[in-house]
Amino acid sequence: MKRVSNSLPVSLTPSRFLQNFLDMLTAERGAAANTIEAYSRDLCSFRNFLLRRREELESANTEHIRHYIRTISEKGMASSTVSRKVSSIRKFYQFLLEERIRPDDPSKGLDSPKKQKKVPNYLTEEEVERLLLAAHNREGKDGLRIVALVEILYAAGLRVTELVSLTLSALSRDQRFLVFRGKGGKERMVPLSEPAIDAIGAYLPVRISFLDYKNLSQDKGFLFPSRGRSGHLTRVRFNQILTELAVEAELNFRKVSPHILRHSFATHLLAHGADLRTLQQMLGHSDISTTQIYTHVLNERMKRLIRDTHPLADVEVFKSE
Repeated sequence: MKRVSNSLPVSLTPSRFLQNFLDMLTAERGAAANTIEAYSRDLCSFRNFLLRRREELESANTEHIRHYIRTISEKGMASSTVSRKVSSIRKFYQFLLEERIRPDDPSKGLDSPKKQKKVPNYLTEEEVERLLLAAHNREGKDGLRIVALVEILYAAGLRVTELVSLTLSALSRDQRFLVFRGKGGKERMVPLSEPAIDAIGAYLPVRISFLDYKNLSQDKGFLFPSRGRSGHLTRVRFNQILTELAVEAELNFRKVSPHILRHSFATHLLAHGADLRTLQQMLGHSDISTTQIYTHVLNERMKRLIRDTHPLADVEVFKSE
């Protein structure tokens, strides 16, 4: 236990029941490490809120939860973050109910804040070309690795964690597809573009140079290995690389991130004729509603189609759009 200025205890570690819940997510549902970490962070935050009021997680009531939601919302926390925290709290109390640790579920009937589905930020195709050109201008083995990373990210729309932790075994024999387990442990297969295939082919011969020569036998088989503890390139380092490339490409580096490149991949794919179901599979979304944030692209495509092909395209109602 740690103590804050008001002398009330604040826990830095999960309680026994919270740890049991996290263990269940790992053992029974195969939740990924990042998912477990997110649940732990959300629920420890709620527990600390309760401890300051001399209350514990397993005995909290509905009013405690509502008070917590009001508090974090009034502090300006994004509605999407509040919704995620509420979801974590709900799942925890459902677990306590199912395990008969408590006879009721205090989170039942709670209203989550409505998420505002905003159009995701993305780069134009011309901006992506400039970013790729900056990558290709890098020289040596580092340049080959950077080109492979960026070409794969834009070709397949991977999450950054999926990208940096790719294994050699994820590559199909002809290196034209990636087959891997993404978020939630779900397996998916995504095709690679010709530039990505070429970039991987150029990078693979120098991959060994990123391993520790003294411990080559400890090669964990990551496509993008490093000498760090994880054994692969970190998300933080890849973010730094993208920022450097953005500056070199004379782009606003605040507009460039792995997630924005993922949004760009999705936006451009739809703009060139892909359908939402195909995009859902490629992005690894479990629910089509998540993919529907990209419908702004379909709306624009429909408007262009009407303007170009509809016999009444010259009518003012179409021009006003």
